[in-house]
This record gives sequence, C-alpha cells and structure tokens, in this order.
Amino acid sequence: MSVPSEGARAAGSEGRMLLQACVNGARDPAEHPWLSLDPGVVADDAARAVAAGAREVHVHPKDAAGRDSLAADDVARWVWAVRQAAPGVPVGVTTGEWAEPDIERRLAAIESWTELPDHASVNWHESGADEVAALLLRRGVAVEAGLWDAAGFEVWKRSPVRDRCLRVLIELPDEPAETVREHAEGMIAHVSLEGPDLPVLLHGEEGSTWPVFDLAVELGLDSRIGLEDTLLLPDGSSAPGNAALVRAAVQRMRGV
Repeated sequence: MSVPSEGARAAGSEGRMLLQACVNGARDPAEHPWLSLDPGVVADDAARAVAAGAREVHVHPKDAAGRDSLAADDVARWVWAVRQAAPGVPVGVTTGEWAEPDIERRLAAIESWTELPDHASVNWHESGADEVAALLLRRGVAVEAGLWDAAGFEVWKRSPVRDRCLRVLIELPDEPAETVREHAEGMIAHVSLEGPDLPVLLHGEEGSTWPVFDLAVELGLDSRIGLEDTLLLPDGSSAPGNAALVRAAVQRMRGV
C-alpha cells in the first residue's frame, strides 16, 4: 500500500473507504452507558452503528466480571449476539495479550472457539503473535495485523504469515494532533515497503482519534470509530453511543 499522491489526497469517498465500528474495547463498563456487560445491549448498539454507516464491527467479548475474554463461551455469546443484531456484517474480535497473558492458554482458548469471528486483531508487539495469527488462519479466521510501534513492525515484517493478513491496523496512541501526520505517514511508508498490496486501516485513540480519522479520510485509507477509541464527538461533547460516533465519522468522510 503506497501513500496516495498529493493530488489524490482529497477527502475519501464514502463508497471506497471502509468504516469499522469498534464498539466497546477494553474499557471499564462504568465509563459509558452503552459499555454494557450484556452482549445483546452492545449488539443492538452495534446494529445502530451499522445502520449509520459502519460496514464492520469490532467487539471485545467479556466475561461475567467485565474483563476481556478469549474463552469459547464468551466469544460465542458476543459474536453470536452481534450477528443476530446485524446479519451479514463481518464481525471481528480482539486476541489481546491482556485478555490471556500466557501464550499457551491463549492458543488453547482460540483453538476451543466454536462461534468463529470473521476476523481477529493480533498485536505484533505482543508475545506469541506469529503463533496466534497462524492458528487463526488455520481455523479460517482472517487476521488484522495490529501495529502500534516500531518494535511491533519489526516483528511483523519478519513474520511468516505477514502476507496472509487481511489488513494492517496502524494504531496511533493518544498524542498531540500536531504529531499525528508525521507518526502516521512514517508507519504507512514502512508498511507499504513490506506489504504494498495490504490494505491499511488507520486509527487513533482518545485525543488523537479524530485527527487520525481525518488523516485517514485525506489519505484515502480505511478507518474505524467507536467507544473503544473515544467517548467524545469531534466537538468535544460526550457521544450518546456508537451510532452517533459513526454518523459524525460519515459526515467527515463526506466532507460535511
């Protein structure tokens, strides 16, 4: 994937830019009313986000205590709930190390999944990323390669499954808006050298969320929005839910 030329950097077309709704993340449920521990409630909000313009859903399955979970029963409940609420929409989940730090138990959990998501994100700065990705692919689950920093990129570029990834997620941390472009374009340039044909989904978190989203629109890249990344609308007001965040994102994609 190469960075578009300056003349191609007009606001991205709504039709060609993939918008993913990241509906809950690893946040504490107390942070927002829609960060429920009930998968049906979150799934209904995800369906509203899809109706507002999202084309995929990324969800973090939870256990009874509200922690991110890779356990088969939890993954099945959450993935099934989203599929029931938004039929035909691709559903992705996390495989974050924080959900299961022990790599052998993480692999065993993924091996036990019965309701397989369409794709799963794998963070390449985490231990066991190659093994997790290889297992997902063997089970027929597409892999989103999560690259947060240079260290993760170095591991990913040597990965035997690098070219089999569905896309690369370039994830920028909460950082000042004035540093977003340099950081993002540097990562994009490195990825384009190693995987020129891989789609890139660019997104930020917290304070960098909207500046990074606008940059993704400008560069014609895929992106995502949702309560996982930010609780705020572009004007700084609290977002009522994921659908409101998606509507704001679609307006920016249209240049409104």
